[in-house]
Amino acid sequence: MVLTLAKQVLIMFLLSGIGFLMFRTKKISMEGSKSIGNILIFLSLPCVIINGFQVERTQETLTGLGLSALAAAVILVVCIVVSRLFFKKDPIAGFASAFSNPGFFGVPLIVSSLSQGAVFYVAAFIAFLNLLQWTYGVAIMTGEKKGLSFKKVITAPFMIAIMIGLFFFLSGLKMPEMAKSVVSFIANLNTPLAMFTVGIYLAQTDLPAMIRRGKLYAVSAVRLLVIPAISLLLLSLIPSSQMDLKLAILIAAACPVGSNVAVYAQLHNKDYTYAVETVVISTLLSVITIPGVVWLAQQIW
Repeated sequence: MVLTLAKQVLIMFLLSGIGFLMFRTKKISMEGSKSIGNILIFLSLPCVIINGFQVERTQETLTGLGLSALAAAVILVVCIVVSRLFFKKDPIAGFASAFSNPGFFGVPLIVSSLSQGAVFYVAAFIAFLNLLQWTYGVAIMTGEKKGLSFKKVITAPFMIAIMIGLFFFLSGLKMPEMAKSVVSFIANLNTPLAMFTVGIYLAQTDLPAMIRRGKLYAVSAVRLLVIPAISLLLLSLIPSSQMDLKLAILIAAACPVGSNVAVYAQLHNKDYTYAVETVVISTLLSVITIPGVVWLAQQIW
């Protein structure tokens, strides 16, 4: 499993390389990069969430949903608390260290190392994380607490996706085949577009200056080591009979900085370069840390 994870991470780096080349050869512009970000936030990731709920409702899946949702909520609260302790006066670092990249980075890793069905266990994690980014994340980045309004929460694309997904899952109704195919196709855009975005970010950085910026390694250490270690301990409380659930959520929690930190920084006119660098450095380091965290979990569990 560890080798499978490492191979998949390398594939994703190759996808990032394509985005890098497309930007450097001027086939993708800055405006195009922003448009890709909008597609990710408003279209492809909501479809990933809806897709994750497309499973048959049984006692086992109901239990799995409840348990995974509880685990996701606890771990995400821990993520916010830990990031707040380390980076209270640095909004970009606070956002970056708190929120991983489960939808863009974690899902393909989970599919390749576990199964397509295991994505169901991280549907709640992805949904909660994006809801928190849309509310708490934007609030700390902009300093505007009014961003936490109820109207903004319920009209967020991720909340709409959660409601649609839950409707079909809990009602037992099947999504029309044509609609299901369209959602699936759009969801499949998620990983390549997200990795192209990481490559575009890398193409915009001053590599020598980025490598020398010590703060980026501090953010990466919290995101890739501290939070996954605490998550591993918390997930140890879940019975071994739920191994796929435990590993899926651990992989989601161990993912590098979510590229949404750069997307939101760009949308809200914040320090875009710094946000990009947190994504790039943590993504580069994750090729070692994610397989390492999963190997450690397998030894302990």
